[in-house]
Amino acid sequence: MADSLVYLAYSPQLGARLGITHTQLNVVGLAGNVGVYASGPVWGRIIDKRGPRIPLTGAFLFLLGGYSGIRYLYDGGIPTGKNTISTLTFCALVVFGFMTGAGGNGGLTSAVNSTAKTFPDEARGSTTGIVISGFGLSAFFFSSLSHLFFAGDTSAFLLVLSLGTAIPMIMGFFLVRPIPLPPQEGYDIVEEEVEDDPEVEGPFINHTTSHTHLLDHDFVDPHHPHYVRHVQSRSPHADHGEDQYAQDESRVELGDPQAQEDEGFLDPQRPRSMSRGRAMALGALPNVYGRRLWLSRDFWLLFSILSIYINNVGSMSQALYAHQHPVYDEVEAASWQAAQVSAISLMNFSGRIFIGLVSDFTKNKYDMPRSFSLVLVSFFFFVSQAVASQIDSIEHLWMASALLGLAHGSVFSLFPTVCLEWFGMPHFSENWGYLSMSPIIAGNLFSLIFGRNLDAHDGSAPASAAAMLTAPQCLQGLECYVDTIYLTTGATFLAVLLSIWAGYRDRRKIAASRRTAKISARRAEVVWEADRE
Repeated sequence: MADSLVYLAYSPQLGARLGITHTQLNVVGLAGNVGVYASGPVWGRIIDKRGPRIPLTGAFLFLLGGYSGIRYLYDGGIPTGKNTISTLTFCALVVFGFMTGAGGNGGLTSAVNSTAKTFPDEARGSTTGIVISGFGLSAFFFSSLSHLFFAGDTSAFLLVLSLGTAIPMIMGFFLVRPIPLPPQEGYDIVEEEVEDDPEVEGPFINHTTSHTHLLDHDFVDPHHPHYVRHVQSRSPHADHGEDQYAQDESRVELGDPQAQEDEGFLDPQRPRSMSRGRAMALGALPNVYGRRLWLSRDFWLLFSILSIYINNVGSMSQALYAHQHPVYDEVEAASWQAAQVSAISLMNFSGRIFIGLVSDFTKNKYDMPRSFSLVLVSFFFFVSQAVASQIDSIEHLWMASALLGLAHGSVFSLFPTVCLEWFGMPHFSENWGYLSMSPIIAGNLFSLIFGRNLDAHDGSAPASAAAMLTAPQCLQGLECYVDTIYLTTGATFLAVLLSIWAGYRDRRKIAASRRTAKISARRAEVVWEADRE
């Protein structure tokens, strides 16, 4: 299965063949990214309710149709007597690009969901990273095929993409399925009557069991009573209405121990969606979805961090090569371009495994929330952009490409795990789908700005040199795009600051919930001793 990095391996040739500008080329790439991100909630909702087979079937059809359609348009080329393709043909190209993104995400979401439900929390980061590392390695695999066997033959390369990405979906249809772990001890609802309060009837949650794992997020079936806490409220705020309830929830989210104590028993009229702060105070699993997800400050914090997504190395490679080689050799330029894609893909693969192992190790060994690893991921992005702003030769571009690949691999391995921890398993795939929509706005805005920056510098070269090029091209090298790199460097630095805040906020919630748990345990011991007397 190929990811969006594969687009970098053929996009310049596609633009040259169809006579479209850098901005139009980035619109096609944007369509593929929109296909990835916009399809996430749809695939996720289907997987959460029906399992992975339907999305895998859709992925097969979308990938086969998308890449075959792009190949058909590429083979057709520019109509006779025209300088570029028609608007209708360009719209079809955008649709096919969207299909490739949506299809790839259908397969990825199915794999991530099944992995998360199959492995325990202690190893979830590393196992998820290993499974989806193949998604990052695919770009290296396909770009290597292009360089070794189809150099200069983009049509054959697109045929390989259409078959090579679609056929694994058929295999996944028969092989990919989640194997749920058994429910954990300590999550039982204990039938017990409260003698001193005749108003409170029915079951309530036993928080004092020695088997309770306060911060355990192992998968249990969504219908398990641990998620369906229909418990009579004895909170003094139970009858204060929705405004008071919202205020109490806000206090719980900020880690107020007293608020967490007050919210220790849930009203049966309240929605089953339960925030992480409240869940930790109850020794429960979080279950955030729907309206509560969109009102969660945690969601918007992760959404903001994830929104930065930069993928213009293919155009950077072309600009630097054209600057150093006025007599443009399309095959050699494609070779350098494939080298950048390979560097990104290999480090993408490594980053997905690396961040999974790091997040698991720091959590299991040093009791650090996985959210602290967000700082490391954002730092990778920042360094990649800072390095790219200083490289002015094609021979050294691989360093920026490798750092960018490491950042991309890390972010898309770590964020699903953090999403699961913060918002829970029952609606994990749908929630991750909404969260992964974030690059649609900021990341693709950067891509469009990048394309406009390149287009603004086109035609600045001598006519004799420009005539040697097979596509609109800027010959000023680093100057063609460095302004956009400065912009993305500032944005990634902001992401570092937001990641620090996310880790601090998460740590604060955990500390508050543990204080609340200790207070509850001491009170239970006092009641137990009093009953014995």
